[in-house]
Amino acid sequence: MSLIKSISGIRGTIGGKPGDGLSPLDVVKFTAAYCATLPLRKPKPEGARYKVVVGRDARISGEMVESLVTGTLIACGVDVVRIGLASTPTTEMAVTFAGADGGIILTASHNPRQWNALKLLNDKGEFLTAAEGQAILDSAEEERFDFTGVDCLGKVTEQDYTDKHLDAVLALEEVDKEAIAGARFKVGLDAVNSVGGIIMPRLLERLGVECIKLNCEPTGDFAHNPEPLPENLTALSETVVSTGADLGISVDPDVDRLAFICENGEPFVEEYTLVSVASYIFERNAAKPGHDAPVSCSNLSSSRALRDVTEQFGGKYHASAVGEVNVTTKMKETGALIGGEGNGGVIFPALHYGRDAMVGVALFLSNLAQKKLKASELKKTYPEYHIAKGKIQLSDSKMIDRILEEMKDEFRNERIDTTDGVKVDFEAARKWVHLRRSNTEPVIRIYSEAPTIAEAEGLAREVTDLANRMIAQQG
Repeated sequence: MSLIKSISGIRGTIGGKPGDGLSPLDVVKFTAAYCATLPLRKPKPEGARYKVVVGRDARISGEMVESLVTGTLIACGVDVVRIGLASTPTTEMAVTFAGADGGIILTASHNPRQWNALKLLNDKGEFLTAAEGQAILDSAEEERFDFTGVDCLGKVTEQDYTDKHLDAVLALEEVDKEAIAGARFKVGLDAVNSVGGIIMPRLLERLGVECIKLNCEPTGDFAHNPEPLPENLTALSETVVSTGADLGISVDPDVDRLAFICENGEPFVEEYTLVSVASYIFERNAAKPGHDAPVSCSNLSSSRALRDVTEQFGGKYHASAVGEVNVTTKMKETGALIGGEGNGGVIFPALHYGRDAMVGVALFLSNLAQKKLKASELKKTYPEYHIAKGKIQLSDSKMIDRILEEMKDEFRNERIDTTDGVKVDFEAARKWVHLRRSNTEPVIRIYSEAPTIAEAEGLAREVTDLANRMIAQQG
């Protein structure tokens, strides 16, 4: 069993003893701690009530965890807006739609069926800062919370915000509904038996797109590994080719990550979801009289292609530490027009500051329709890079900092970023390697990128071998 407590929430496997897995006691304690820290994030006059939105994906444990979270909020005197089966971006937007003081999303994202999690939001429907998350961890650890008397129990209302979310996406001027409808697209959709099977067909129908559904029943019994990676999407690829579809669309269980399959069955590549959408937004921005140079942002482990595309339009690219809240913080600091993560997460501030597969699909289809290209042809218009991933397992987590320090010294003549671990940029060769500490285990994660997969894998091996020699020298 596993239970991981972090500043962004609590996640774990269902069952087991308290503290070992995501048990009912852990759910109650963490929810109560979230309630106890609401006044720290948003002070209110004495006696004023707080309101929190609760939404969940379709995983099997969702209803049980939802009951525990809702009951705990009520017991803490907090009113609940229960929105039921809803995507993560829908729950985020529901916080502002409902005028709530926060939100709790019940989803373990791309993790397998035995996992679930509580992801915590502020009153803007955005993930908590590190300091806010740490305050909740401290409150839970020290049990600094209490429950209200019978006369002050919270109340529950139920609301479905799916269509309101879609209304907001379709109202964006960047979404070319006429061009999409005119293109008469046919797409395959793999929603991995979760809430994507509810919201994504509605979006496609409203855009005039024919949808071939795979795994769209929200049973929570995932038909395959739920992470939208090529090796998990073979059935979608086969469907796209066999039906003559223009595109395959895959989302993870909570619908904040997005991957495409080209008409020939080949991956568009998850990293290029953001690159393609950003390029489309930059083109539209460039057509505006007196436009400002575009700004974009992604995390340090995301493809250099976004930087290249941004600079092609005379713009400025910024990198953040890994983690959605770090990306959105950097986007706000720099006034980014668009941003996200290389895992298929598109963040478009004109809608909201959160990864959103619905806006990603709407913008991607707008781009495809306007350019009148096949998906494989569109992919070839962007700079080509390939990413390789690996890790170094350590018996002593204290050694991680020493290895990272030695890496900085080893590559001192290259461009180095220490925002999150150590990223070495080999500018002339158009390649980079990023080493960072795992948040959950004594591991250094390695990401490398280069113009060819052979170069990327070679760089990853070179750095791994170097790190292993450093470890051996230190005994």
